[in-house]
Amino acid sequence: MQTSIPEPASQNRSNSVEVLRSASSPTHCLLQRICQAVYTVTDSPCVHAVLSVLRDRVGAEVVGFGSAPEFLEYVRTDESSCLILDLPCSDREDLELHCQLAARSCPPVIFICGHSDICSAVRAMKAGAIELLTMPVDPSALIEAIQAAIAHDRRLRKKRAELAQLKDRLALLTPREREVLPLITGGLLNKQAACVLGISEVTLQIHRSQVMRKMKAGSLPDLVRMAAKLHIPS
Repeated sequence: MQTSIPEPASQNRSNSVEVLRSASSPTHCLLQRICQAVYTVTDSPCVHAVLSVLRDRVGAEVVGFGSAPEFLEYVRTDESSCLILDLPCSDREDLELHCQLAARSCPPVIFICGHSDICSAVRAMKAGAIELLTMPVDPSALIEAIQAAIAHDRRLRKKRAELAQLKDRLALLTPREREVLPLITGGLLNKQAACVLGISEVTLQIHRSQVMRKMKAGSLPDLVRMAAKLHIPS
């Protein structure tokens, strides 16, 4: 069952934002959208102590889960986030799942290692974890890791959004325009591209103009960069 990490008794609770409904709710709805979130699957008292004051330091909502599968079932609506996971010391199935989460980088994963299993630690980093901290966790190092992970997540989301936008534009092209695109981004002159396709140069220029318009490219270099992001061979 997911729960918000409790605040220390001395903290002003008026600043707290209640974001979760009961886990028994079939929709797992949020009362409001979270700007930044730190998700945790850890039993470490040290980590919980740091996270209890994280809202003031980082401005993030902290949500804890009892297991990785519980986190996967949770419907996220955050704008940027990271996930803190304990590195399993003996359960290979849990280690596999945690490494898969790290490989997805959605959100970026910070591993907390409370044992000396070097092989597991190396595997976790190779899987794609953004950071691995050992127990006892240094509070400053954890906060720095969280800030870096959230910033990394924000950059990844921006790239994914830009790529999705480019794919939407690409979908507007006709089959012929899709043939024209790699030819002109590959450096062929209009006359050369027209020859390859067996069409007139005037027709090629019309298709080229449509490609530029639909892709919203301000110049040929812009279109080349778009094609590279879409992995369109030239």
